[in-house]
Amino acid sequence: MEIVLVSRHTETPERFRRHVEEKLAKVPQLSPYAQRVDVEVTHENNPRLADRSERVELTVRAKGPVVRAEASASDRYAALDLAATKLFERLRRARDRRKSHHQRRGARLPMPEQLDLVPEQPQPEDEAPETPQPPTEPGVAVEAQLGDSPVVIRQKVHETEPMTVDQALAEMELVGHPFYLFIDAETRQPCVVYNRRGWTYGVIRLNYTATSSAEDAPEQEVRPASA
Repeated sequence: MEIVLVSRHTETPERFRRHVEEKLAKVPQLSPYAQRVDVEVTHENNPRLADRSERVELTVRAKGPVVRAEASASDRYAALDLAATKLFERLRRARDRRKSHHQRRGARLPMPEQLDLVPEQPQPEDEAPETPQPPTEPGVAVEAQLGDSPVVIRQKVHETEPMTVDQALAEMELVGHPFYLFIDAETRQPCVVYNRRGWTYGVIRLNYTATSSAEDAPEQEVRPASA
């Protein structure tokens, strides 16, 4: 199994690299088909974030869905320990899920009865900050500040294929996110599965059909501009 370590805004000494290899030696036991583990270490220079200035992201790539975990701490060794603990737990859950997958086939997930969503208040046009441009290369995260505000937006493009709700739920559990965006294999609708509480999940579907070309779009009347 290959371990690829990438550092951003920092340097990783050989001692830390050896510690990473020792820490991740348990991965093949939990994921026998793991081909590579990507380790990304990022240092945050903002003094306000000193207690979580070191972030470690671990990604296991094998035949099938990826498994990811990340954690932040004031020390990169502590961040690695926290991220590895999360990663091992998700690998165990994935292994146990594969064993009992046949028992869950045909199970239906409940639809959310009510969503406690607070509508976002639109900003005045003269105060609306410039929206950061989305990345174009899949798998590469891009961070940009939202105008003059202290808000930092991290964007990332993921390659995907249509899948079932059950597959999306499995992907969500593997990456450890509270939600997962996907395209439904049957309806081709953009959907989101999310964790409500305990073992109860919900599904949000967008009633939208994308046109494949400009010819599919409805015709619009074109009026000449007035002088």
